[in-house]
This record gives sequence, structure tokens and C-alpha cells, in this order.
Amino acid sequence: MPSEFFKKTLDPVIALAAIAVLDIFLFLMIGAFTVGGGETMMTGLIAEAAMGDDLQRLPFWNLVFEPDPTYWKIYISLGMLFGAFVSAVLSKEFYIRMPRRLSEWVLITIGGLLMGIGIRLAFVCNVSTFFGMTPEMNMGGYLAISGILAGAWVGSLIYKKILEG
Repeated sequence: MPSEFFKKTLDPVIALAAIAVLDIFLFLMIGAFTVGGGETMMTGLIAEAAMGDDLQRLPFWNLVFEPDPTYWKIYISLGMLFGAFVSAVLSKEFYIRMPRRLSEWVLITIGGLLMGIGIRLAFVCNVSTFFGMTPEMNMGGYLAISGILAGAWVGSLIYKKILEG
């Protein structure tokens, strides 16, 4: 019986209702949930290991987000990465693909930097925006999703133009 449940597609209304209810419980138990915090903390710990006490001169790491190896969202992020890896390996869909041209590396780097800057400016990540704000019918969630979709569309056009042009 449980295996049959995972073989069929859920009705989107039921799936979104379940996400909304679970989101309410998540918010009541731990507050706002963001995935970007784990990656930010890992970056801070790496920077602290490399820079030592010099990291304290930067206000973000000193006042806003002091590096702490016990920060629980690090382990959520690592768990998602590990789960995705295991899932890809078990489904025989895992392979390593390296960009062949310098232009691809440049575009990937710029895209990653822009995503990171956006996460820090908004102080939230796209995952928590979608699964946190949207089911709560928060207009900010819908505006953010609209911006993410528009940015992905424009980015794909630029990517295609540079790589094919």
C-alpha cells in the first residue's frame, strides 16, 4: 500500500494544502525557515578558519551572523545535499558534468554570485520564499516567485545567446 502511494501523482490542491498545514506547524515550532542560513553559516566557518580573527572586522560576521558550528541549519543543508546525492545515485541519474568552455564557467559564477547577493539582500532564500510565504498566501511570496521565474527566463535567454552566439 505505501509503495502505491508514492507511484501516483498527488492532486495539487491536496499537496499544497498539506504543505500549508505543515508550514504552519513548522512556523509555530521554530519560526521562519530558511535554507540559505545553513550555507551562509558554512561559508562563515570556512572564512573564519581561513581568516581567523580578521573575520570579526566585517560587520556581517560580527553583528548579524556570527559563525557557530552548532547552528542547526547547517545540518539541514548537509542532509538535503546528502539525500539528493543518494537519490540520484540510486536512480542511476548521477553523473558529473564539467562545463567545457570558459564562457560557461563565467555565466555559472555570475549566476551563483547574483543568487547569493539576492539571498543576502532579502535575508531569505528562494526555498523558504516558495514553501514558506506562498502557502501562507503572503503577497511577498508571490512577488518573489514572479521575480525568480522572470529572472530564470531572462538568464536562460542570455545563457543561450552567449553559448550559441
